[in-house]
Amino acid sequence: MSLQVEKILFEGRSDFQDVLVFQSSTYGRVLVLDGVIQLTERDEYAYQEMITHLPMHAHPDPQSVLIVGGGDGGVLREVCRHAGVQRVTMCEIDPMVCEVAKKFFATSTATAFDDPRVTLVHQDAAQFVKDFRDEVRFASAN
Repeated sequence: MSLQVEKILFEGRSDFQDVLVFQSSTYGRVLVLDGVIQLTERDEYAYQEMITHLPMHAHPDPQSVLIVGGGDGGVLREVCRHAGVQRVTMCEIDPMVCEVAKKFFATSTATAFDDPRVTLVHQDAAQFVKDFRDEVRFASAN
């Protein structure tokens, strides 16, 4: 897939990866990590909804949810649409991805970071799950 870049909005390097956001002529804003397109504003919903709502509806009563990764906030946005969810923990290793999402995708994917049910943790998810395995009841890997 190739997209026409209208303007580079952000380019940086975190402790974990290269992070790029650009405005494309047909797909809106685009998030790229290590040279791989992660989302476009035009079609991000298709992925976010599918990866979230299928498992959420398969669970009889998801009240506490762990999201592994997902720094762009799209899965978080979708999980927070479920009124029965009481607590959401998002474990994203790279704080820069979350900050970039909040700045450049505030009206698309990054709309639920301020939801009072959300706890954002920046650490390795494998270690997080190991440390809190008895508390994890429902998880979505993004």
